[in-house]
Amino acid sequence: MNRPKRLGFFTRILDDAGPAERYRLATEQIIQAERCGFHSAWVAQHHFHADEGGLPAPFVFLAQAAAQTSRIRLGTGIVTLPLELPIRVAEDAAVLDLISGGRLEVGIGPGGNMAAFQAFGLDSAERGAIFAANAAVLRDAWAGQALPGGDRLYPPAPGLADRIWQATFTVEGARRAGAAGDGLMLSRTQPRPAEAPGMSLDAIQNPMIDAYLAALPPGHAPRIMASRSVFVADRREDARRFAEIGLGRFRDRLASSGRATGRETLDELVAGFDVHMGTAAEVIASLQADTTLARATDLAVQVHSVDPPHPFILRSLELVAGTVAPVLGWAPDAAAADRRVA
Repeated sequence: MNRPKRLGFFTRILDDAGPAERYRLATEQIIQAERCGFHSAWVAQHHFHADEGGLPAPFVFLAQAAAQTSRIRLGTGIVTLPLELPIRVAEDAAVLDLISGGRLEVGIGPGGNMAAFQAFGLDSAERGAIFAANAAVLRDAWAGQALPGGDRLYPPAPGLADRIWQATFTVEGARRAGAAGDGLMLSRTQPRPAEAPGMSLDAIQNPMIDAYLAALPPGHAPRIMASRSVFVADRREDARRFAEIGLGRFRDRLASSGRATGRETLDELVAGFDVHMGTAAEVIASLQADTTLARATDLAVQVHSVDPPHPFILRSLELVAGTVAPVLGWAPDAAAADRRVA
């Protein structure tokens, strides 16, 4: 049985601080992930809503993260492509890939914040069509094709076309990602069908993987990233204490919009939002029950929506890399292990 072979750290940059401090802490967490041997680090792009995601400019942030790291791959998870000028995305990504030594991975998607489309002067009902058109421009630019007017992308970045990932919540979206030869990004926030609100995450996402693999062109190795909420602590009571706070805030936000009752217990929140938390042994058992991970090539862990304090995030990364991930079939690269020993 296949196991995740690459381990990623994902952050929406939601530390309990102002924006400058959030960016500083997130950078420290990425440095820690590299030190622990993680293969990749990912940041999400969100516009306007500080409690949903703290980063509207992912390429700017990743450029300074690149300057403070040397090995870890740096990815967008995702760029909301319909809200961007695709030529500028192609250019920014090309420059960032060069200055990072070819470490950029580009996750793209249609976006989930419908209100943001109005602020950008766009109709959210057209986001699918805009996404498809903008993605085509990205591919043409990175392939070196002549753009309208005859110009070609500078600096050239032909390798980026092979490092596109698509995020989706649907089987059809997974099929499109496979047909394009892109990576597939599976979210920890996967919506449940209205008729089956208790459906498990792997029951929803395994058919997506089936569609992706069936559509993947011959000669393209599958790239399947499963993003999961994972918080590992030395003591179970610490994990539950921080989860009461973080998940409680999340529950209250959902309740204010009518998407939760506001009376959910911690255990109900953990189950309902697919959170893997506790000691290393507890998290290992929880992750092993997720059959999606047996088929994923990449596991990306994030502490949201537990959102513990920064020192506990750093410790969680260490425990994930050193204790949890090896049981799932992953080991840090030799250079990272040598640095930790030294």
